[in-house]
Amino acid sequence: MAQLPYHYGVKLRVFPSNEQKRLIKLNSDASRFIYNEMNGMNRELFALRQVKTPIKLVQTRIETLKQRLKHPAINISNIHGWLNDKALDSNMKVNAIKNYRTAWKNFRKVHQAGTPVFHKKRTEQKYQTSNHYASKVETPNMLNGSIRLLDDKHIQLSKLGRLRFKGMPSKLIKRKAKIRIGTTTISMDATGRYYISLQLASDQPFVNLVTSKSGAAIGIDLNTDNFLTDSSANVIANPRFYRSIKGKLAKAQRTLSRRATRAKKAHRSLRESKNYQKQRQRVAIIQRKVANRRKNFLHLVSTALIKNHDLVVAEELRSKNLLRNYALAMSIADVGWRTLLGMLAYKADLYKRQFVTVDPRNTTQMCSTCSFVMGTEATQKLILTDRQWTCPRCAAYHVRDHNAAKNILAKGLVTLTD
Repeated sequence: MAQLPYHYGVKLRVFPSNEQKRLIKLNSDASRFIYNEMNGMNRELFALRQVKTPIKLVQTRIETLKQRLKHPAINISNIHGWLNDKALDSNMKVNAIKNYRTAWKNFRKVHQAGTPVFHKKRTEQKYQTSNHYASKVETPNMLNGSIRLLDDKHIQLSKLGRLRFKGMPSKLIKRKAKIRIGTTTISMDATGRYYISLQLASDQPFVNLVTSKSGAAIGIDLNTDNFLTDSSANVIANPRFYRSIKGKLAKAQRTLSRRATRAKKAHRSLRESKNYQKQRQRVAIIQRKVANRRKNFLHLVSTALIKNHDLVVAEELRSKNLLRNYALAMSIADVGWRTLLGMLAYKADLYKRQFVTVDPRNTTQMCSTCSFVMGTEATQKLILTDRQWTCPRCAAYHVRDHNAAKNILAKGLVTLTD
């Protein structure tokens, strides 16, 4: 997979039988258990290494843990016999261990990621499996692996067998003989819908590489007043998906809270309380609809920007820091800036475009005509309510967001020339 030049991901909805749902839950629980076991062994190993006194019992335990962590798949299965169940996917075990090690690599690379934590038991279910091809297969594709398409509506998965799916783009089905399937994620969301996510690879592009205007470049300013303003003065309104259903969601959540209180007073487990579970699902459906509408909107915007421009420049926003502002936290979380930047990054690679992020410092306060910065030379800085302003040096009139977008584009062009 890694050797192939083009990669793509697709998420399909699947419709498992009751027996297949049981197997998915079993594999999901086992994946979470293996991840937590590795985390527990590493935490214990760290704590024991803090013991400075050379106690033989401690040294023996350290050596035992080190040996177990060298071959965790075998050792954990030997200690916990239920993991040898034939219904469990062996590739699930390998991927659970791989994901744990990847979490540590991410922590060492970017310390803000945090050390791996224990995965809690939730309503959602998820596990990963891998696709394998027989050595005698000459041209591996979507039709001849351990995970393969049986026809345009059915897929074969390890341990689960035949599953009906929907949502596969027709362009992929037409080229199924030239595409390989890699790691596959099987999941269930909070509303009880099941999905599979396929990693695909090919030696040919997955999209048509359209030619945009020669050298077309654009800077975009993201804000909460308008979702996006570009350097050409085009404005995209903020749809405010969460605010549109805020009242309905709050009412459903109050009902959920009352049902939880009643269940606790009656000494009933929330998992066994049918009224609570029905209401929990209603709340999850509302949240899913909002998330889907927002994601669809961000896909449309990001695809249009990348397809129509050779260069897109945006601010490097740290949403985690911005969310500390309690007055704007809800509005910032609602617009999905971080998701948009992620989409622009991978779609730029997909369509062979350039996407650059720049430091947002002074992009709002600086005049795009003469580079004068507000807040210097006895001037006051612009505040959030200042939507238009005039430069005190060159008397240029600016619309705040359009001016910021032009400054962002200028910074991006400078970055590329350096």
